[in-house]
Amino acid sequence: MVRLNKFLRAFTHEGAPSRQLAPEQALQRTLLSCLLWEDQFYEDGVSVAERIKALVPQVAPREAAQLAVRAREEMKLRHAPLLVAREMARLPEHRALVAETLARIIQRPDEMTELLAIYWADSLGPQQQRRRQPVSAQVKKGLAKAFTKFDAYQLAKYDREGPVRLRDVLFLVHAKPRDAAQEAVWKQLAASELPSPNTWEVALSKGADKRASFERLLAEKRLGALALLRNLRLMREVGVPRATIAAAIETMRTDRILPYRFITAARHAPDFEPELEQAMLGAIKGYARLPGRTRLLIDVSGSMFAKLSAQSEMTRAEAACGLAILAREVCDEVEIFTFSDKIVKVPPRRGFALRDAILGSQPHSGTYLGRAVGEIDRKGDRLIVFTDEQSHDAVPSPKARGTMVNVASYQHGVGYGPWTRVDGFSEAVIAWIAAQEETLRGATLH
Repeated sequence: MVRLNKFLRAFTHEGAPSRQLAPEQALQRTLLSCLLWEDQFYEDGVSVAERIKALVPQVAPREAAQLAVRAREEMKLRHAPLLVAREMARLPEHRALVAETLARIIQRPDEMTELLAIYWADSLGPQQQRRRQPVSAQVKKGLAKAFTKFDAYQLAKYDREGPVRLRDVLFLVHAKPRDAAQEAVWKQLAASELPSPNTWEVALSKGADKRASFERLLAEKRLGALALLRNLRLMREVGVPRATIAAAIETMRTDRILPYRFITAARHAPDFEPELEQAMLGAIKGYARLPGRTRLLIDVSGSMFAKLSAQSEMTRAEAACGLAILAREVCDEVEIFTFSDKIVKVPPRRGFALRDAILGSQPHSGTYLGRAVGEIDRKGDRLIVFTDEQSHDAVPSPKARGTMVNVASYQHGVGYGPWTRVDGFSEAVIAWIAAQEETLRGATLH
């Protein structure tokens, strides 16, 4: 191998040139990959988890802790930061930072039980019977600190059946309540006597009047953003006043909601499109930026109008439009094209107007992806393609930074050859592109 700066020249599995990253950058890039499929972390992400386990011992303790916190607080990951903390607990030099790290990264009650499930995952005795190994003092201390964050509603909402229950965590860590009120809540949890949480699912399942239940939940701000978007049509059908619903849309918390969810909501409740568009554009503010020039290429061929999956209401085209709306807002300079039998340049409109421009740009016919890439790709620009990759022709390598997002596949594979490939739709794709470019820029500077 030939040394390049501080990095060794290496090659991908397919033989393409690659760069061997330093351990800290490698761990950060591995964590970024989790953005794309963390819900399937223990299935499709097995190799990712193994890489995290191998990398944590190679990274300085404070840097590993900071990466875990960043993964939770900035990247909004849940499982991966817990795995980093669990691996830190194995290492004498890292162990002293585990308690404070857990206190930061645990933000939902069920993450405490998840941490213990990860901790005990490799504790197998003879005959493969699960044997729970003793939990380290630093892990207990971190869990005890985290336990005091949560009120009765949160504990009741996330106290779910499973191999580890919240009461098990409470008994294990001997947490100290903040006050008498919290002590009373914990006694209810220990006795399995916490009242049912006042969620919209519980309220509607009790057989109460749906209009009255929705109006109460909205007034008490008990209907989260996703629940609100999913129930817009039902609320109108049962007679909740339009003004009440519109006010809830305008004030709902949208920092975790991505454009495709607003697109789906607008399809089911078109009367609320103005409010939904305003909320959608507001949700994008502060999102990771993509510097420089970007060209978006969006597949509008016939196959893009199939459903994402048998369980999904969203089409591949809607998923692509949601990502395009987001990319339009976060790119410094952007040009937008669609392709099917031909290539059409689309005006860089905002919000639902961009969705309409994309879907109405041309007939939905063939998939000449190779021809489209050949015509619009140019040196110096970032090219992002949203497609189901059912191409009728050969696809050339990108001239600069090329990312192929396959919104149809659920293989969850990311390759780093001439194309950066993202197989499987995720609302985190754009954040992942921005973050992995940042990682590579940081690696180049070292």
